[in-house]
Amino acid sequence: MKKLITLLGIVGILTMGYSTYSYAQEDATQDSTNTEAADSASVADDTAQDATTDDTAQDTTPEPAADEPVVEQSFHQLVKEKFIEGGWQFMGIVLVCLILGLALAIERIITLNLATTNTKKLLANIEDALSSGGVDAAKEVTKNTRGPVASIFTQGLMRMSEGIEMVEKSIVAYGSVEMGRLEKGLVWISLFISLAPMLGFMGTVVGMIFAFDAIEAAGDISPQIVANGIKVALLTTVAGLIVGVILQLFYNYLVSKIDSLVNDMEDASISLVDLLVKHNLK
Repeated sequence: MKKLITLLGIVGILTMGYSTYSYAQEDATQDSTNTEAADSASVADDTAQDATTDDTAQDTTPEPAADEPVVEQSFHQLVKEKFIEGGWQFMGIVLVCLILGLALAIERIITLNLATTNTKKLLANIEDALSSGGVDAAKEVTKNTRGPVASIFTQGLMRMSEGIEMVEKSIVAYGSVEMGRLEKGLVWISLFISLAPMLGFMGTVVGMIFAFDAIEAAGDISPQIVANGIKVALLTTVAGLIVGVILQLFYNYLVSKIDSLVNDMEDASISLVDLLVKHNLK
């Protein structure tokens, strides 16, 4: 009986110990599960918070400013800016040379174009006038026609009574006078062609002197000071060369136009003498 009671007590103790161990294991497992869940939740919260922070950072990151449209300067504005940078002392004189040279060139172009005469038609009219009304009628034709060729013909016809030789001498002499009138003003255009580049070079030299004075005052050879001084100095040279090139083009055109008129005068004068000789032989 005592053995039975002792056996039952041992079994009961073992049963209670096993139950306590089971409960303790379950509690430990539950605590571990709860801890892992808590850790997972904490990690999730941290991840969500980081994501939110990143989103906020992305939202608050300033967007790059859009490229502002570059306003291009017009040719007039660019020329005005460079003119001011070059200095009005020399750039103004170069500009005056350009204005005066262009004024003379345009005046000469208009005058020479008005002096152009259809010599073939004029000679035909003179021949008809000589046949119908003589020298006086031919004089009326030449007086009513403008141009140096008609003026030379008039002077020659006025010496018709003195003989063909006097007519030839009169044509040659008055031809020189008309040639001088055609070349009037070209010497001034040539002066401005030479003067404008020289003034530009002078402005460059003066600008270089000012640039070295600025370097001396600064006490240091700064690339900015040197580049600025050289740029300003070279602007006057560029302006002078541009003026010289423009006026040279007009000058060459005027010279070619005058040569053409002189050739026409010489050919027409020879033809006039032939007409007068033919008229005297009749």
